[in-house]
Amino acid sequence: MNSLSKSQRDLLRSRLTDDQADIESRLEQNEHDGLSEALRDSTGELSPIDNHPGDVASELYEREKDIALLEQEELHLRRIEAALDAMDKGSYGTCVACGKDIPFERLDAAPDTLYCIDHAPRNIVSDNRPVEEIFLKPPFGRSSLDEHEYNGFDGEDAWQIVERFGNADSPAMSENRDVADYDHVGIEADENDGFVEPLESFVATDITGRHVSIVRNREYDRYMHSNEGDSDLQYDDQFDEN
Repeated sequence: MNSLSKSQRDLLRSRLTDDQADIESRLEQNEHDGLSEALRDSTGELSPIDNHPGDVASELYEREKDIALLEQEELHLRRIEAALDAMDKGSYGTCVACGKDIPFERLDAAPDTLYCIDHAPRNIVSDNRPVEEIFLKPPFGRSSLDEHEYNGFDGEDAWQIVERFGNADSPAMSENRDVADYDHVGIEADENDGFVEPLESFVATDITGRHVSIVRNREYDRYMHSNEGDSDLQYDDQFDEN
């Protein structure tokens, strides 16, 4: 037998029945938030096909919101009915999980609860996750493979190609703090394009692989001025492998 007094029990029953009547009235008056109507009825059109996609998306969002609100109302109603049923059976005020009395302060705050605060189901976070989350882990940057020493085309390269057409970033928002113009705002905008090592961009060879030539391009000048290259490359336009 729980420690609730008759006056406390009567007060909680009155609140539960009032909440029950209020929810049932709302569900009846709003006709389940219009979910019984077809999309064409809510938009006033015979078909949504010729509507702007944004209009259909807005309507879909409203429908999703209505469904979520309806589910919450119906869940609350089921909890109230379960609490009233427990009152009729004489088990109200006792935690169905551990059998201990539920303090009146908790019942006063949540009259429809059948659990003590330690065993409330909403406090239990399930570890079961959709299998899609395993595939999508990590959610961001999973296709950027630079850290795995991958030199092929990856997600970052795809983004860089798209980013060259422009984005909403300004030089102040660039990850490169020394950027001075919009041409270098993008992610790793100064990285090598089409080659990994600078040497690969200006050293060329014929089909036999024996005749090697030097292409004096921007990377070649940068390579020589950084004192990284062979000084012989500065004078010879071409040379043989042997």
